[in-house]
Amino acid sequence: MTALRLACLDAEAPPLFTLWTPETGRTGYEPGVAEALGAELGREVEWVRVPWVDMIPAVQRGDADAVLCGQGITAERRAQVDFTRPYAIFHEGVLIRRGDDIHSAEDLVGRKVAAIENSTNMALAQTFTGAEPVAFGAGSDDVYADMLAALLAKDVDAVVDDDVVFVPLGATHPDYELAFTVQTANRWGLAVSKDRPDTLAEIDGALGRLIDSGRLREVWTQHLPTLDYPF
Repeated sequence: MTALRLACLDAEAPPLFTLWTPETGRTGYEPGVAEALGAELGREVEWVRVPWVDMIPAVQRGDADAVLCGQGITAERRAQVDFTRPYAIFHEGVLIRRGDDIHSAEDLVGRKVAAIENSTNMALAQTFTGAEPVAFGAGSDDVYADMLAALLAKDVDAVVDDDVVFVPLGATHPDYELAFTVQTANRWGLAVSKDRPDTLAEIDGALGRLIDSGRLREVWTQHLPTLDYPF
């Protein structure tokens, strides 16, 4: 049986995922989902680590079977790829420098707000009246780290990303804090090339079995114990 090749960003964003290492590979919720899928399908998991902007092109080229990395199911992405049923539903958070006086969207007027280009996070940033959205991603190998560095350097005033990452980061990091969250309930799925319907059906079926058996709940509880299981 051939390996299940999954495209991902190689970045440090616990508890969602960690940087790949030769000793431990990748760990976190999404790698846990991948391992459960691989076990269900009887296939080893092979990570295809690429920049954020190259994940969907990687599956379109055939370099990977699917993207399993923060892909909110949006109309724009559906025009490029097909999606499985969701394996997660997350809200979004706004991260700021610790101590800055930002507590709501109204406090972002006249401020620069970073988010990954063409993402659900950028779509949210663009709804903040009077804020200046700043897109990150083009030419970056680690867009997440780039946004946090820009925030610390005061190149931007806030960063929008998913609550699964920003809630724990804001609670523990000395330089950052969570300003507020927005209940957006973004559904995340695996993205598969439109010319591979059999692959989509295979992965989606396996994911459905993981949900029905309770295995996905176990992976969620292991890695995301403070978040309510959404299925």
